[in-house]
Amino acid sequence: MKKTLLLGLVLMAGIACKEKAEKKSEEKTTHTLFVGTYTNGDSEGIYKYTLDATTGALGSQELAAKLKSPSYLTISEDKNNLYAIQEIGDFDSLGGGVTAFRLNEGVLEVQNSKGTHGNGPCHVSLSGDGYLAAANYGGGNVALYQLNGDGSLAGEAQVIDHKILDTTKTSRAHMAKFTKDGLFVADLGLDGIKRYKREGDQYVVGDQTSIDLAAGAGPRHFTFGKNGNILYVISELNSTVSVFEKDSQGAYQEIQTESTLAEGYAEKSYCADIHLSPDGKFLYGSNRGENTIVIFAVDQESGKLTLVGRESVRGDWPRNFSLDPTGEFLLVANQRSNNIIVFKRDAEKGTLQFLSETNLGSPVCIAFLN
Repeated sequence: MKKTLLLGLVLMAGIACKEKAEKKSEEKTTHTLFVGTYTNGDSEGIYKYTLDATTGALGSQELAAKLKSPSYLTISEDKNNLYAIQEIGDFDSLGGGVTAFRLNEGVLEVQNSKGTHGNGPCHVSLSGDGYLAAANYGGGNVALYQLNGDGSLAGEAQVIDHKILDTTKTSRAHMAKFTKDGLFVADLGLDGIKRYKREGDQYVVGDQTSIDLAAGAGPRHFTFGKNGNILYVISELNSTVSVFEKDSQGAYQEIQTESTLAEGYAEKSYCADIHLSPDGKFLYGSNRGENTIVIFAVDQESGKLTLVGRESVRGDWPRNFSLDPTGEFLLVANQRSNNIIVFKRDAEKGTLQFLSETNLGSPVCIAFLN
């Protein structure tokens, strides 16, 4: 009897370990992602997919939340909340909106929404310690909200107005990102990255007020390398990537600018998004018009760039792209051709290999949950 009982316990333990291992294995081979869209066509809001990390195939499409033109998404570091911009002009009397969602086992539950105090918001980001920034392209300003403990939007916004900074140019705030040094805002119309620092619960002008780019460059998005010591800026209007290095005073100085387009390309093209590979060895940027992803190798000492090549996005108007958490795959949202393209990334060479295509109306932002 004792032997039978002991054998039963051993078998049960073995089954439990096998199920746990299988579950762990399954968790490792799939990633969950959300896709923001423009809803002036067939799309209805935010869509959810799974990515098979073995094959690179996207799973079945699920409408995660109905929302007007959620053109940019961001997910909190603890994976408990997702925030979506509503790139519209009639959320309220001032313009667009931003909505906070609770992530409950991958399901989006609306918490609350607030106005962004400007038309055409196009980017949203989090500080990691209780602040949210929404950049208004049409409004030429940035709205900063504090967050409640549950991640919902709290109180009234602090509005940083760029329209007062220049009387000859039109402000177009396109991206706002928090760093350990404060808040950086790319202003496409003012040809600069404006810097702010936090004092108390407000953000004020930083010590380096502006990181200036060439007139007419149109800085759109940016990312940081080497623990924040290198800044990479992709400019929409002159199709370039500029590299800035932080000096001993904490100011960023330009050290390199490279074209994102093939030599001899003469048609109109507008840059959109920029990302580093997780290991920091390669930099990627999207060209809308040439319809390519440009690939640069990153010098690990200087941070400077060397061209690797370009890969066709197999569609039209790559608004946004994203690398999965492992860096093995790169997914492109082609706005005008209504498709998402999955590439396999060569970690050693940085090059991209086409794997699969999925149709979706006006995809414009891809955010991975895990």
